[in-house]
Amino acid sequence: MPALIRYVQDSRYFPPAADVVIIGAGIAGTVAAYELAKRGVSVVLIEKGLVGGEQSGRNWGWCRQQNRDERELPLIIHALQRWEELTKETGEDLGFRRSGLVYATGNQSEIDAWDNWGKMAKSYGVRSDILTAEQAKAMTPGSTSRWLGGVSSPTDGHAEPALASAGIAIAAQRLGASIFQQCAVRGLDISAGKVSGVITERGPIKTSRVICAGGAWTSMFCRRHGIDLPLGNVIGTAFRTSPVEQAISMPLYTPGFACRPQADGSYTVSVSGRGRLTPGVQGLRYARQFYPTFKARRKNLKIDLGLAAFMTGPESLARWQFDGVSPFEKVRILDPAADRGLVQEGLAAMRREYPTMGALRVEQAWGGMIDSTPDAVPVISKIAKLPGLIVSAGFSGHGFGIGPGSGRLAADLAMDATPVVDPTPYRYSRLVDGSDLATPGMM
Repeated sequence: MPALIRYVQDSRYFPPAADVVIIGAGIAGTVAAYELAKRGVSVVLIEKGLVGGEQSGRNWGWCRQQNRDERELPLIIHALQRWEELTKETGEDLGFRRSGLVYATGNQSEIDAWDNWGKMAKSYGVRSDILTAEQAKAMTPGSTSRWLGGVSSPTDGHAEPALASAGIAIAAQRLGASIFQQCAVRGLDISAGKVSGVITERGPIKTSRVICAGGAWTSMFCRRHGIDLPLGNVIGTAFRTSPVEQAISMPLYTPGFACRPQADGSYTVSVSGRGRLTPGVQGLRYARQFYPTFKARRKNLKIDLGLAAFMTGPESLARWQFDGVSPFEKVRILDPAADRGLVQEGLAAMRREYPTMGALRVEQAWGGMIDSTPDAVPVISKIAKLPGLIVSAGFSGHGFGIGPGSGRLAADLAMDATPVVDPTPYRYSRLVDGSDLATPGMM
């Protein structure tokens, strides 16, 4: 498990009905709850485990425009604005800082790609500064590599995963939202082909609108209702170091590691683009859709074949009735093991790059399951097949930063309000109607 997430107290009274029910209290779900409660909508946020207990509390914490797929840029631009506003509106410490980000490399092809990306992003008003070798060195004082160059994104920043979802959930409660943890939604109540409620382990709640923001569990939940949602789950690894005299003052990407400095002198560290697959029934079911992405990124993935993924968890072959225990109750919090080899690789790379931090030690390491779409762009969409259902999932490892944008968009869709951004790139139908899915953009 990562550092202890902030505790959220459950609401007192379990309501029989609500305007909107949200399934999943990660960053996407909590922001949606906040945005709805702010409008005076009665909203219930249901979480099978703890607020922020899965990937929203386990990610790097980067809030970046830099190197995003172009389709996500409108969402992250809004999200960064909301990160600042939410901190002021809620009065909660979300850990957000406009610290800037730095990428440094010895690979000319990376520099060329960043340069091309910056030219595209400029039309959106995004600032991205290509760095010379001297500038990259100046922005990474103490590093040993002879960089060819890099890129700086001075208007980007970071927030604290252990605080953000919880802080926003608490603010939503103050506005009237109800929150219940350790309470799985087993399924939807459907009448006349439309959503009419949710069935939870504590009883039913009548509602005509449901936002499913269940992360890695979303595809399994949808499949139970005959909705085909191609998601692939990848396990990422991150770790936190011991506090040291910091040599790195802002989030930094290098070919060997990526890190985010913490206020206490420690770092959250990972190795970019690396992960492992533990495919089960779901992985096999959607293998064809994911094959192009898998082929392109195969060298960065470990494959762990075994029976466990077929038996439990979001990849399993699970069948359940709504009046019995569901898979969501059997696994309250997904807590995959960290890849110890990857941890040691990242730590060694960081020590080599910054010899003054030779005393750096791993305090804690953890895994997190990342839900991805075939084109690495999320689904934030109404489901035409089942009116009243909105899906917000498939954030492909970069959903924390856009959380304030995705939550707002899901809230808009639930209330038939004018969407904060054009929702077309995030439509569900593109994954199942034969659309020619674009190659995943820069990530």
